[in-house]
Amino acid sequence: MASNSSSHSPRTVEEIFKDFSARHAAVLRALTGDVEEFYSHCDPERDNLCLYGHPNESWEVAVPAEEVPPELPEPVLGINFARDGMERRDWLSLVSMHTDSWLLSVAFYFGARLNRNERSRMFTLINDLPTVFEVVTGRKPLKDKPSVDSGKKSKNNAKLQREKQTKANQRLHEESDDEDEGNEDEHEETLCGSCGTNGNEDEFWIGCDICERWFHGKCVKITPAKAQSIKEYRCPSCSNKKAKHMG
Repeated sequence: MASNSSSHSPRTVEEIFKDFSARHAAVLRALTGDVEEFYSHCDPERDNLCLYGHPNESWEVAVPAEEVPPELPEPVLGINFARDGMERRDWLSLVSMHTDSWLLSVAFYFGARLNRNERSRMFTLINDLPTVFEVVTGRKPLKDKPSVDSGKKSKNNAKLQREKQTKANQRLHEESDDEDEGNEDEHEETLCGSCGTNGNEDEFWIGCDICERWFHGKCVKITPAKAQSIKEYRCPSCSNKKAKHMG
């Protein structure tokens, strides 16, 4: 195992997520863009081999670390032995599932000293990325890496939940005397302020800048394109209140 995979020790949520993202990108490249090279490295005649993703976004097929216990959690052992005994697609799917488990184990190893809210925030960021298995099997395309704090107003459900989690964490840091305050928002299901349902996962949502409630775009007749030109969105209720006040 190359030394650059374990020569640093990220501590904060941002540092750990950056490390995770780099390793995630590396193994994805091995299993997609560089798959022919990866396949050739996994010779069943060789010793037990593992797939490593490194913090510099490079990947490596190598024998496991000799240290016991290892400095970092190790990937699954012997991925090369099953290569010729399975359909190529099935073998890559199996490797990708084990690789997802390894990526999470490394992230939570680095995050062992984080508190509950920091761990929750870290997992929210990680969970917004597609898994290696999802990309390799075509279940979900690879999207842009999520930012730690998104400032966009129009979001799908996943981005909405990430923003809510970030706001909840900010409140928890500001009000450190009451550690549990804000946790209800973390688990609360977001309902449309107009129709009262959560709708489909991929529906377009927009948040009111006045009352901070969320609405399906279709319920308030706002399209994603129109939302881009709105500097401050007021829901119908808040717009009516402003009109009455001005009258």
